[in-house]
Amino acid sequence: MTVHVLTSMTWPAVSQLPVEQTVAILPTGAIEAHGPHLPLGTDLIIAEAMARAGAGRLSARGLQVLLLPPLALAPAPFAAEFAGTLDTPAEATTLQVTGVVRSLSAHGIRVTAIANAHHDPTHVRALRTAVSAVEAGGYGTLVFPDLTRRRWAEHLTPEFKSGACHAGRYEGSIVLAERPDLVRQDVMSSLAANQRSLVDAIGRGEVTFTRAGGPDAYFGFPAEATAAEGRQIIDTLGTILERAVMAAVDRDNVRA
Repeated sequence: MTVHVLTSMTWPAVSQLPVEQTVAILPTGAIEAHGPHLPLGTDLIIAEAMARAGAGRLSARGLQVLLLPPLALAPAPFAAEFAGTLDTPAEATTLQVTGVVRSLSAHGIRVTAIANAHHDPTHVRALRTAVSAVEAGGYGTLVFPDLTRRRWAEHLTPEFKSGACHAGRYEGSIVLAERPDLVRQDVMSSLAANQRSLVDAIGRGEVTFTRAGGPDAYFGFPAEATAAEGRQIIDTLGTILERAVMAAVDRDNVRA
């Protein structure tokens, strides 16, 4: 089957898609500080890489895949103290995601999946709320493989699972694989490890990177990042998206 990029298509081309076999993928991220070495758009780079990897796998499964433009603005209170971060209302994220799914559903596309790379708790809650709103509204199925949940996180790297993961080895590796031109590799290689866990900090009620122990907006082991590991992680993220979507498609087929 085929992977389609929505923004490159005409409306007649979209209308001719076999909607029963079509899945849309919405990358979601944020514009926020990622240490002194990674770009503000790191989450978007990761989300789009995950979306493309998942799309390729789903296409090989016989589905038509519609890649949507990324949702770039999101709540980002943890990073809001750092210049360049755009911290927007959580309600806006929920409404935009719900509106996207409702629009697609109105034209017959009933399954949309989120490829999310922004794990600020406020943003994750906004996406979970969107999943509930889509279900309550009868707009179809919104698939959200939430990487903060153990069932998905267990497939990712030790750094990710430790919670000491923001602009560290995990994210740095992916950006090196996708956009090495945007990485300040001289700075990255000189950064000391920051083993403080964001998960633990959130559990203590901390709400900013600085209070969580990241005064330079990074956690983990950035100097250990490699493009080779980044490519492996992207493949894993694509597999996670594939599994989540196929489980939802199979459930829908049983109901039908």
